[in-house]
Amino acid sequence: MSVEIKEITKTYGKQKAVNNISLTLKAGEITGFLGPNGAGKTTTMKMITGLLSADNGEVYVLGNNIKNNPIETRKHIGYLPENNPLYTEMYIREYLEYVANIYLPKKECKESVERVIRITGLTKEHNKKISQLSKGYKQRVGLAQALIHNPDVLILDEPTTGLDPNQIAEIRDLIREVGKDKTVLLSTHIMQEVEAICDRVIIINDGQIVADDVVTNIVNNKSELITSVQFTTTINHSKLQEIEHINSVDNLDHNRFIIKSSEDIREEIFTFAVKNSYMLIELKLQQENLEDVFKKLTK
Repeated sequence: MSVEIKEITKTYGKQKAVNNISLTLKAGEITGFLGPNGAGKTTTMKMITGLLSADNGEVYVLGNNIKNNPIETRKHIGYLPENNPLYTEMYIREYLEYVANIYLPKKECKESVERVIRITGLTKEHNKKISQLSKGYKQRVGLAQALIHNPDVLILDEPTTGLDPNQIAEIRDLIREVGKDKTVLLSTHIMQEVEAICDRVIIINDGQIVADDVVTNIVNNKSELITSVQFTTTINHSKLQEIEHINSVDNLDHNRFIIKSSEDIREEIFTFAVKNSYMLIELKLQQENLEDVFKKLTK
């Protein structure tokens, strides 16, 4: 495994930010890391990068224990924090050369800077000061510094926060491209982003992992079916509860209902309507999506 976390815990005062979690991340896999604010996402990411030490447990990156071999381990990690701290008074190329010199022998720096400028789409802007850039391009610079030493593991903490739809699409494409041969852990609140680029999803809540699987499996295993029903006449919703496999009935108005169930019950609803001489004017089935499942697991 590229990254392996074994039973890590982190406590701030009396609060357990991360509570005895374990997970593995594979090479060539983009993993979405989801959770509400305060769930423990950023703390976990900082422990993987070595910026925070775990109170208990171990973190291994490419077989190296980050506690025992911090310098060697960090050589393999690229990190883009949520607030993307940049030296805005510096020019793009100047800043990237500065970062490159921290990681690489001097003879490799120029080639590495040219490489990340090219792959992050900064070629047209490379002579500008960072302060002159749009937020989208600042995020590109943040990604470029994370990629400067060509790391095997890329940790991205909400890389598209505050971007417009076009900028989000550009950063997504970039992450998808660079993630082909790296291990990527991506924290985000945007469910469409996860569905668009992630191979796998981990959901954390109150410092504990509550789901870990591919998106389709999480949705299929954790979701309910939703049936939208409308009659021409007023119906007492308690009568609908007589139908088997119904989990809940939400009465939108006198003759419209949202029914949640564990199985497809459209046939049972139709039979119920015929039996009671009710006329149906809507009977539509849909499944909960990732956002619905996320709310259910983290509320």
